Amino acid sequence: MKLIYCVEDDLGIRELITCALNTADFEVNGFEEYQEFSQALKKKLPDLILLDIMLPNTDGLTILKILKEDPAYKDIPVIMLTAKSMEIDTVKGLERGADDYITKPFGVLELIARIKAVLRRAGNNKITEQDFIELNGLSLDYSRRLVIYDNNEIDLTYKEFELLYYLMVNKGIVLSRDKILQKIWGYDFEGETRTVDMHIKTIRQKLEAARCPNYIKTVRSAGYKFEDTVEA
Repeated sequence: MKLIYCVEDDLGIRELITCALNTADFEVNGFEEYQEFSQALKKKLPDLILLDIMLPNTDGLTILKILKEDPAYKDIPVIMLTAKSMEIDTVKGLERGADDYITKPFGVLELIARIKAVLRRAGNNKITEQDFIELNGLSLDYSRRLVIYDNNEIDLTYKEFELLYYLMVNKGIVLSRDKILQKIWGYDFEGETRTVDMHIKTIRQKLEAARCPNYIKTVRSAGYKFEDTVEA
């Protein structure tokens, strides 16, 4: 039975999540704030963490940063829970290594499906067997988890790396948002393709910061493709 830690200060939401996940055959431990959650981590590691952004004393983004900087916890999948509609909070969570996010209010079935998808992906990290790709100066070394352009290493989160890799191994092929969502996240919910768009946005920003041309092209009404050419 998979163990889920839920860090959520709203008792009603915490109890709802606990009940729903117990019914779905997950073991759940709920925590109101960081200190009790931190103590539990030292005793037993969960298979996945549900982490609210708005928490008393220590906010969820700070907790996420602490988790991802600690070798003992950095590989535990994290799904962020947020009542905020502001894009900046979601972007910050993704940049700090969150595996997914879900906005309140959310459906129980959707939450369970997302948890299962993240757990599946965590147990099957590799997409294909092609370890090294070099396209017009941009190189990706899968086994070493490195992306380099013009001798500059580009720091990507886990899913940003997987997404860029998926685009590069399918160079020139238009990949729909739904197909990307299914391949990288392992689920397909209508209207949730914004997750893909936000990851594409952060990847582009990081490539641009390294002075790498925009090789990720948006194909209107179709999706994205990687082209290692620059338009004049």
